[in-house]
Amino acid sequence: MAKRTTKGPVVLSDARDIKALTHPARLAVIDEFLSGRELTATECAQIAGVTPSAMSYHLRALEKVGIIERADAGEDGRERPWRAVGSELQIAPESVAGANAVNALLANDVLVRLNSEVSEWIAGSTKEPLRWRDTSGISWTRMWLTVEEFEQLQQTMRDYLDPLRGRTGENRPADSRRVRIGLLAFPLDRPPGNTRSADT
Repeated sequence: MAKRTTKGPVVLSDARDIKALTHPARLAVIDEFLSGRELTATECAQIAGVTPSAMSYHLRALEKVGIIERADAGEDGRERPWRAVGSELQIAPESVAGANAVNALLANDVLVRLNSEVSEWIAGSTKEPLRWRDTSGISWTRMWLTVEEFEQLQQTMRDYLDPLRGRTGENRPADSRRVRIGLLAFPLDRPPGNTRSADT
């Protein structure tokens, strides 16, 4: 089972729990939950493009492995929303094969979603306020890092972003907007001792 926490990451290590992620409808809503949103099955169904009854099944599967939980009922009391248990999702390294398979699926889902979001942003960016337009963008670079520097880069990002996680419509600043933040970080060269690629 997943390690349950209300603040830190939800860590999956069991192969069966990891396999529970490998459905497009579940991948579609996990990102929304981890951004701090509370969503009903009906809202999730609209996001994932499935029926509410099918979505309810997927939500129960995500609840079973400890990724989401029931939130308090809304004002009308008719449909209780769901929320993420933790602030992020991690695949434990002790299940390397499962982790690689799910990471590949998650990466593909994220990249497809990102491509759509970037295209939509570019198409409408001329109507955006200048400050938001100037602040947004995509940066891309390559540099030489030791594994210690690589770890520090990841930790620095977490240290800055973690206090901002979990903002919802109720507790977010009035002038805030949802912002897509992503970090793609992976070695391009072979490990030391293997054939070295050109220094570019």
